Amino acid sequence: MSKLNIQGVHHLALVCRDMQRTVKFYTDVLGMPLTKGFDLDNGYGQHFFFDIGNGSELAFFWFGDAPQSQPGVASAANLVGSGKGTIRSAHGSMNHVAFKVSPEEIEDYRAELITKGVDCSQIVNHDDVVTGEDARTASAASEKTWLRSFYFFDPDGIMLEFCATLQPGIPHADSPVNAEGLKADGQPITGSS
Repeated sequence: MSKLNIQGVHHLALVCRDMQRTVKFYTDVLGMPLTKGFDLDNGYGQHFFFDIGNGSELAFFWFGDAPQSQPGVASAANLVGSGKGTIRSAHGSMNHVAFKVSPEEIEDYRAELITKGVDCSQIVNHDDVVTGEDARTASAASEKTWLRSFYFFDPDGIMLEFCATLQPGIPHADSPVNAEGLKADGQPITGSS
């Protein structure tokens, strides 16, 4: 088989409780153009699309018979850095969606969302370090900072992130764990026992 030529994300499809509220949030608060919206066949629901730039879209389904949301299972229950608890979600869930923004604009975007009534986390400086050598996050950006981001929820409790890349980062990846949480050498993740 030849190498697949994946060209990026076409769209992510999420599920909302109230399409009208979702359209208002994504167009009026986040400024994403609505590109398409239609009723599904046989009264099954609706499907709407928003332009998120560079040819990618964020899509939403509305299903009249969808189960209620389950924060902490199907999505993150808490914002990163909120101190209210874990951001863990279940296997097969979507934990959050990160939108790429300019490093020069990230602070202004956070301030703008707050003026629109959106509860945002503090800006998190994600340092690019080898595990165990230094902390992964810092209170201020430095020469080690790889990404700067902040987090917030949409009206359905979907955690969103505005994320800016400051530098490419070091070419390093820790060994992945198996289903039991062990690396190939039998070691657990850092900090586990």
